[in-house]
Amino acid sequence: MEYIVILSSIAVVLLGLGVVIFLVFRKKKVQESLNIEEEQKHIIDTAKRKAGTLLKEAKLEAKSRLLEMKREFDSETEETRSELKKEERRLSKKTEKLDKQEDLLSKRELVFQKKEIEIQEKLDSANKIEHKYKVVLDQTKKELEKESGLTLEEAKELLLKAMEEEARHEGAKLIKKITSEARENADKEAKKIISTAIQRYAGDYVAERTVSVVHLPGDEMKGRIIGREGRNIRALEAATGIDLIIDDTPEAVILSGFNPVRREVARLSLEKLIADGRIHPARIEDVVERATQEVDLVIKEAGEQAAFDLGVHGIDSELIKVIGKLKFRTSYAQNVLQHSVEVAFLSGAIAAELGLDIKLSKRMGLLHDIGKAVDHEVDGAHAIIGAKLAKKYGENESVVNAIAAHHEDQMPGSVYDYIVQAADALSGARPGARKESLENYVKRLEDLENIANSFDGVVNTYAIQAGREIRVITESEKISDETAMLLSRDIARQIEENLTFPGQVKVVVIRETRAVEYTKK
Repeated sequence: MEYIVILSSIAVVLLGLGVVIFLVFRKKKVQESLNIEEEQKHIIDTAKRKAGTLLKEAKLEAKSRLLEMKREFDSETEETRSELKKEERRLSKKTEKLDKQEDLLSKRELVFQKKEIEIQEKLDSANKIEHKYKVVLDQTKKELEKESGLTLEEAKELLLKAMEEEARHEGAKLIKKITSEARENADKEAKKIISTAIQRYAGDYVAERTVSVVHLPGDEMKGRIIGREGRNIRALEAATGIDLIIDDTPEAVILSGFNPVRREVARLSLEKLIADGRIHPARIEDVVERATQEVDLVIKEAGEQAAFDLGVHGIDSELIKVIGKLKFRTSYAQNVLQHSVEVAFLSGAIAAELGLDIKLSKRMGLLHDIGKAVDHEVDGAHAIIGAKLAKKYGENESVVNAIAAHHEDQMPGSVYDYIVQAADALSGARPGARKESLENYVKRLEDLENIANSFDGVVNTYAIQAGREIRVITESEKISDETAMLLSRDIARQIEENLTFPGQVKVVVIRETRAVEYTKK
């Protein structure tokens, strides 16, 4: 029982303690709630105060910014107004200026109108006077025609003819005077230079035929060359591109072809085949190939030797081969390579006498006819072909111009061009340099004489010096000393236009007065 009472007491104490703890805890909670509310109020009040302060600051900043923007706007507005005032003043001045100019133009227009009226009045008066004088002139013309017995056109023609004759006479006198003066000053020096050049070089002449002839050991060799059913000759012609002419000529075969290099290959091949004795298509192809290589080597060596002899260096290797091909090219039966070497030596000699570049002159002389090496392959004048070829292989512009101008296919542009022309003429014109057939030679002389005889006042013409000079005998009654100068120029120009010839043709017009009287018995 006592135990129960103790437990009951303990339970009452614990219950009372729990109630006390609960009340204390609750009071604490209430107090915390009150503290929180006070803190929230404090925070809210602080936030309200800060917000008010920020609002006031924002308002003040906005007012300050607004004032600043207003000041900027006022400043910009003032500048714009100032500029507008300046522009207005400028436009005002310009308007005033235009008004003044308009007034001035109006005044000038009035003056011009007055002058125009005055001019028109003067023009009308002049027309009246012109008409009056025209009537008088017509009457005078009719009276003159009546008195002279000539029409106006006939009188004009006679006057023009007289004036023309007088002009020709004066022109001929002037030409004669200028020519004489030029010859006095230049002839001695030119002869000296040319003679010196010729003396310094005298080349051997080598005649090359356009048709090659191969000699045979016997006529029976002709059959072997032809072969069974013509196989051998066809194979040889196909391999070389050259025609073989086998006719009644004893112990000889003629090789005919446009290309001199191929003709040389064919000649060399045929000589090898004849010497070997074995002639059949397979053997022919082999021999032609080896002969081609030999000719190519000869061509290269000929070009290199020519350049070496002249002291001309730096020429492209392909151009050297082209120079070597000239060994097998002829012009008027003159070997072109030999001719080119001659021209190079003469050009160098003339340049030396004139104090010019000797090596450059030699280079021009050596290359001046390279177009002839390929002119059978390319259309056009050999001078132009040669100029293009030289330019292709890197020759300078002066050399190219000299090549193009040596036959005046292009106008000479420097003294070197004239030097090459002179050297070319010297080499081609020397005795024995070039050969012609008798028929062509006689035809050339006849053409020269016929051209000169076609001119009025010419009695007779004689071609001398192998056609390099013609002497024209004239009628002294029709041809004066002055007109003789013009006649020689006209004949020379006609020869240039109608004939092709190496070198130059000298035209000599002779006028003489003969007095003849007979005795009387």
